[in-house]
Amino acid sequence: MNYFTIFASMNNTEDIEFKIFDVFGKGFAVEKNEDDYHIKSKALFNKYKLIIRVMSEDTNPAYFVNNIPGMMNYYNNIPFEDDNLKELIFSQISVLNTVIAIESEKEIKDEQMQLCLSLLSTIEGIVFLPNGTLLDKEAVVIVYPDGQSGPSNFRPHACTRKVRVQEAVSEEGHQRKNKTLAYLKKNGIPYTDSLPQLPSMKDCQFKTKEDITGRAVALLIVIQFACDVAQGENIGESRDFFINMLRKYKVEASLTDNERAFLNDQQPNVQEAINISWQYEAYWTLIWALGFVEKLDFPDGVCDCEYAIQVVSNCETFEQFYLQSAMRSQEEILEETDKIYRLHWACVDSRIQEQTAPAGMNESIVMERRRGLFWLIGHQNEDWDTISMNT
Repeated sequence: MNYFTIFASMNNTEDIEFKIFDVFGKGFAVEKNEDDYHIKSKALFNKYKLIIRVMSEDTNPAYFVNNIPGMMNYYNNIPFEDDNLKELIFSQISVLNTVIAIESEKEIKDEQMQLCLSLLSTIEGIVFLPNGTLLDKEAVVIVYPDGQSGPSNFRPHACTRKVRVQEAVSEEGHQRKNKTLAYLKKNGIPYTDSLPQLPSMKDCQFKTKEDITGRAVALLIVIQFACDVAQGENIGESRDFFINMLRKYKVEASLTDNERAFLNDQQPNVQEAINISWQYEAYWTLIWALGFVEKLDFPDGVCDCEYAIQVVSNCETFEQFYLQSAMRSQEEILEETDKIYRLHWACVDSRIQEQTAPAGMNESIVMERRRGLFWLIGHQNEDWDTISMNT
């Protein structure tokens, strides 16, 4: 199988369909099958077939979670002769949200390659060749595998919705990032300078004490139901009990849509239950932010689940739980968020290189801590169930 893969930053992947039909529509028959486009030559002889597969960050987030850090790491390890070009490439990779993979059982010949390059130019993408060479939208070399600059006058291209969430550089963010990097160096944990700053405190949308206490209690109750499901307990009795607990503490409104659907499912999925039970680690960050946990220990061991339950169960009412909580400062929360963000990069980088996570970290714990902390700072206004795990 031969491949030609275009990476791009696009506002709307629906535009790609028109571009594919425009580029290939004259000499080929184009058929759409879900996210795939089958391109067949109309010629009587020399039959030819291409398959174009389109993936976006919205529809295939796992692809970007698993591959973008690898691209970052690859180019981070190249000895660039031009450091400015390196920064430009990192800027481009950081905003990629679309992949157009072109597959052919036969070798892609010049005629078909010219069409692929025309699509590349129309989409304003870039191409990573298997040997590590990077091409711009005109198929001109940006950089060679040895770090030598190509003839391209490359400038990153980003869709507007990606530009809105790009790194906002601040002195505060710079100091916070450097503090985390010093921590990572001290503990022998890999890092990359290219991972951007998180927003400054004034640019974050921190959750209120009311939001956090409600989310914490509702989440703990759902976790308990998930544990019963995972352990094969009587689902009907368990559901009734925990729905009554939600009503007792008056936190039904703090459930996410996924949690509400899980609670109401007559035959809840066991794997989903296991996934939810891991959110003990996310819940732990919430009760830490509320002052019930003294500090967030290094993420190499699970939290104290018995204590996590007692924090709420020792309170007869939601009001009592609320009054006992004492919010940590926004600065402290943001520092922990920055730390977990960069620890997650180290976990992902190790996984890509088929190595164990550094310093004994458990990536599942890191990811759930990140979920909780990113939600606390209101990162990109993402909902609890859809917190981005990009690094």
